[in-house]
Amino acid sequence: MSEKRNAMIWVDADACPKVVRDILFKAANRTQTMTRLLANQMIATPSGDLITCIQVEQGYDVADNEIVRRCEKGDLVITQDIPLASEVIDKGAVALSPRGQLFTRENIKSRLNMRDFMDTLRGSGIHTGGAKPLGDKDKMAFANQLDRWLAKNAKPGK
Repeated sequence: MSEKRNAMIWVDADACPKVVRDILFKAANRTQTMTRLLANQMIATPSGDLITCIQVEQGYDVADNEIVRRCEKGDLVITQDIPLASEVIDKGAVALSPRGQLFTRENIKSRLNMRDFMDTLRGSGIHTGGAKPLGDKDKMAFANQLDRWLAKNAKPGK
């Protein structure tokens, strides 16, 4: 019988801001938490086996599909992609945006509906504006949510 592995962090890295990756790298090293970045291109990571980048093929949702395939119950997935967040939540993983918004079973459906509504508006030619730049409050919210997850799930020394 195989032993359950420790919870890991998975990062949808193509759109993850560098400042958020830096916060993740420090926290993962501090708590010795395995962290995997998935992206269509290689992203620099600290040396060692603890934090690595897995390059996937180019293509729509290739990295997302690989994250869904690899993540397990209790893992943390960093993404701003709401459909990906929904899929990993269905697997029992935790989904967190780079802005520190925790996606949950209770809020993911309404977020999917809003995303679809905004896509419809954009598709009909209505300019909806983009996301505002990542601010200090966003970085703090992300770091706080990450620390909460690590406090519950990090198992240093393993």
